[in-house]
Amino acid sequence: MSGESASSSGIVLEGIDDVEDYVWANEGVGSLPWDRYSLVYDHVGNGNRAFRENRFEEAINNYSRANNMKPGDPVILGNRSAAYMRISQFLKHRPSTASEYRPLNGLDMTTLAELALKDAERLMSLQNNAVRSYILKVNALILLERYEMARDIILSGLQLDPFSDILRASLQSLERMPSSLMRTRGHEGPERTDDFDCTLCLKLLYEPITTPCGHSFCRSCLFQTMDRSNKCPLCRTVLFISPRTCAISVTLNNIIQKNFPEEYAERKSEHDSLINFGNDLIPLFVMDVVIPCQRFPLHIFEPRYRLMVRRIMEGNRRMGMVIRDPATDSIADFACEVEITECEPLPDGRFVLEIESCRRFRIRRTWDQDGYRMAEVEWVQDIPPRDARDRENLQQLTNNAAAYARSWLSSAKEATRDRRRLEALCKVEVMLPNTQDPERFSFWLATLTNRRPPERLELLRIRDTSERIRRGLIYLRTEAQGCRVQ
Repeated sequence: MSGESASSSGIVLEGIDDVEDYVWANEGVGSLPWDRYSLVYDHVGNGNRAFRENRFEEAINNYSRANNMKPGDPVILGNRSAAYMRISQFLKHRPSTASEYRPLNGLDMTTLAELALKDAERLMSLQNNAVRSYILKVNALILLERYEMARDIILSGLQLDPFSDILRASLQSLERMPSSLMRTRGHEGPERTDDFDCTLCLKLLYEPITTPCGHSFCRSCLFQTMDRSNKCPLCRTVLFISPRTCAISVTLNNIIQKNFPEEYAERKSEHDSLINFGNDLIPLFVMDVVIPCQRFPLHIFEPRYRLMVRRIMEGNRRMGMVIRDPATDSIADFACEVEITECEPLPDGRFVLEIESCRRFRIRRTWDQDGYRMAEVEWVQDIPPRDARDRENLQQLTNNAAAYARSWLSSAKEATRDRRRLEALCKVEVMLPNTQDPERFSFWLATLTNRRPPERLELLRIRDTSERIRRGLIYLRTEAQGCRVQ
């Protein structure tokens, strides 16, 4: 089976006759433990040998194992894309009579070409300045008979490398095609009408859901309205559906995606921007002051926060917990990031969450987004010790405070007769961080006692670890004295 063969239209696929060898280098961003990296290296090597011996299914299996261990590696993605195309290419030219003697099992040639295109597009997103990614995407598009789109990718690749022989040869093959064939196999599809629009956001349907009453809406738009009413927004029929039980209309979604790819990509980008906020943007839950090293349940019932939680669960599962300052009627300047560790959706759209507090931040600015607050933040850390002596003193203070805290916890658990109080003390004890991290330990120390919101907010503002540990010890001793007086 040749690496260069003509498609049904006579276009030659070039640049997929061989694969890249994997370089023994495991440094910098994305590096793995050497034992895992050695397995990845072996899988890619086995895949390359299988590819060069025309055992493409075996090659794909090896590349997929390597990709599972090191996802997003450019060499692995490019080699697997080429292997998918070689199988698709073989099936495209296999005589139909051959199936009478040896029927085929597995994926069809179009699905294989789609998988090759997916890997090529991922590779292009990782290496948009590499000509190989353009060559792979062009070949996948040609296999799918998307000739006009392939021509656009070739022109983009030639802007990067005007002297690429492979891209120039592919362009010449496309230019020899009859224009009628380019049109009929290019962008033929239904005319863009309002029938493909969501009646709620008035944009192209994205992840459409068709209700039992026959109306279609964007998934996010429908459940945003159902936070306030369980009726169809158009005909007012009562709907007994939830995000857990209602699936996307796959056929309608595929029709929209294939016939309006550019507009669909814009909708996808718009949706992704709502769930992937970036490193310095975070949604806010306005409730109370939380400090790091806390874990507690949370009941979400307000429509705006139900929407926020759904978006968070599709993204990084993190949000900020902040309190509103009663004096100024504005949210406080410092807050804490929390991670949703458990999420139980209820049938009526509410959520029961288990959250764990992580990092603190200072709020630069806030704004409203679909009813809830978003913030641009600056992550805050304590000022590090100036020299080795200060570090040694801080570590000694931390070790002494940890010993006192353990003794206090042991006494408190023995003295209490309240089951809930005992459970709370056990939960706090489980959260005890390593004493080699004094900053995190200082916050945990403060969680042993119930502090008022202004006191917890002041702890978030303090950037001196020693000062926060001293305050935590004062809180503990004060509470111990109070218990003895009682």
